[in-house]
Amino acid sequence: MVVFIAFELLATGAYFVTENNNDFSSQTAALSENIVAVENSQPVVVMPPKLKNPPEIIKAIYVSGYSAGSKKYLEYLSALFANTEINAVVVDIKGSDGSVSYKSLAPDVKKYSLYYGAIKDIDALLKFFHDKNIYVIGRIAVFEDPLYSKARPNLAIYNKTETLAQNKLVLWQDRNKLSWMDPASKDVYDYNISLAKEAFSRGFDEINFDYIRFPTDGKVADMGFPVWNGVKTKADVINEFFHYLRDSLPDEKLSVDLFGQVTTNTDDMGIGQLLENSFETFDYVSPMVYPSHYVKGFMGFDKPAEHPYEMIKYAMSTALNRMIAYEAKQADLAIKAGETNPKTAPLAKFRPWLQDFDMGANYTAEMVGAEIKATKDTLGDKYNGFMLWNAANRYTQEAVLQKYIPGPQD
Repeated sequence: MVVFIAFELLATGAYFVTENNNDFSSQTAALSENIVAVENSQPVVVMPPKLKNPPEIIKAIYVSGYSAGSKKYLEYLSALFANTEINAVVVDIKGSDGSVSYKSLAPDVKKYSLYYGAIKDIDALLKFFHDKNIYVIGRIAVFEDPLYSKARPNLAIYNKTETLAQNKLVLWQDRNKLSWMDPASKDVYDYNISLAKEAFSRGFDEINFDYIRFPTDGKVADMGFPVWNGVKTKADVINEFFHYLRDSLPDEKLSVDLFGQVTTNTDDMGIGQLLENSFETFDYVSPMVYPSHYVKGFMGFDKPAEHPYEMIKYAMSTALNRMIAYEAKQADLAIKAGETNPKTAPLAKFRPWLQDFDMGANYTAEMVGAEIKATKDTLGDKYNGFMLWNAANRYTQEAVLQKYIPGPQD
């Protein structure tokens, strides 16, 4: 019996084999009817493959859903993959606007019409990347979610002042007029996890969780929470979600995006993010150490963005030192508990987001290259790669050419 993997997800979350069809588009179209066609008429369950030999060192770029759905942009990516060291992409599954990039079969996506048509054929897209040996990371923005806030306003942060004044529920908004979900809501947790589970069943290699925090700007004093009662600290709330994610997805590759300042701040900065809380729950921790996002005077620099090597080196060295201290503390606690040969849980690997956009300075290939070099120099044998962020999804190829052009720090 000759069987081939089908790319239409059934209600069970499994994939079924169908007859060979060399035309990928017609194959996926036929599968939309969930027809199983095998010689003995018995369904053979075959999960779609993740990348067979994922790279040990991930060198990724961010790709929005709309870019990923553009044939012209995929041509741009093909050239980028051919000429550079980039071997991974971070593709939006759900962006911070709340829209789901492809027609996910997670129940709430259809129920609340959260798919906005960016990626028409996610299975073909995954095949496109995997055929080029590209590792695919799906990004899910969690608590900043204007669309789910409208669909489930009873789970969203509300405006206490306006709700009282108007005698009806009014959602709170940040400075960008975006609404947020309550970070303590288990229903919100389950919605985002359902997206992750469905994405893994499609063949995504890793899920990256972003916006796992309380809001930072706007009239925060007006925030009202339908679930969080203020008794637990914000850090405890976010930490509970960290553990809930790992418990729900125990065998999958998970990464988390954190503010760059978590590497140097020892408090939760009012948003619930503590670096140490991420060490045992994720495979990769990705602090967003963009030099442009540090305040004037940080490290004595009038314009931190103009000093990419120094900024990244300082941020990642403090992060690494904190992880080493954390690991030693856990081992010491185990010994005090009577364990003669303490074995601590494997800790996450650092894989930072780096700046490839103009803010605070015009970012040249040498400056992006200096960020990458600082990451390598600082982490040493613990270097596990990087991810480049550019909201326009256009990247400085000269910084990541297969034959690297030395920068000023070399």
